[in-house]
Amino acid sequence: MAGRLAGKVCVITGAASGIGAESARLFVEEEAIVVGVDLDAGAEGEFTLQVDVADEAGVKDMYAQVREKYGRIDVLFNNAGINPPADSSVLETETDVWQKVQDVNVRSVFLCCKYGIPHLIETGGGSVINTASFVAILGAATSQISYTASKGAVLALSRELGVEFARRGVRVNALCPGPVNTPLLEELFASDPARASRRLVHIPMGRFGEAREIAKSALFLASDDSSFVTASTFMVDGGLSGAYVTPE
Repeated sequence: MAGRLAGKVCVITGAASGIGAESARLFVEEEAIVVGVDLDAGAEGEFTLQVDVADEAGVKDMYAQVREKYGRIDVLFNNAGINPPADSSVLETETDVWQKVQDVNVRSVFLCCKYGIPHLIETGGGSVINTASFVAILGAATSQISYTASKGAVLALSRELGVEFARRGVRVNALCPGPVNTPLLEELFASDPARASRRLVHIPMGRFGEAREIAKSALFLASDDSSFVTASTFMVDGGLSGAYVTPE
């Protein structure tokens, strides 16, 4: 039986670690041709590129290289992003920190959609998955305001693109993970277990998600299994966004 992504050319950004790397490995298992993109070396994929996805010329050239090499592009998984290393409210966030987060988390998604979607349209359509976050729809007293605002923008952008391009064969969805057990999260909580437990209490399942679980959700959105899913806010958060009081 052929894999769910057999022969599809999938471009995954942020593919050197975390959700991006795990998704690249899973997509390969499902027989996709994976192009792994990251600012750092070591991206997963059959073909890898080191690209600053916040750089317009770099993104445009990235897709041109992929199209020249494989003749088509079927899936864009715009996953690259950064998170400030500590909680920071609007009163504490420096302007340069704010702008850096917006550039990496929002500008990069905009550019990847701007220059990637035309290739999908030209080769028969496809799927675009933009990594947002559960914080795009929930507020937190332990604020990371620059990150939260950036993910809200990604969610709104994805919804609008999903509506705009639906009749041109391109589906666009915002993948919204809850807290995930990635190196980023481990680093954030390693020195302060109390900060982790404060967050865990709100998750009905009583644990953080695993990168593989988010990758499987990305696989669903990338494949034809989700052929009637577009402009969606696809929550994968262990029930966090639906919780009022959780089990003890």
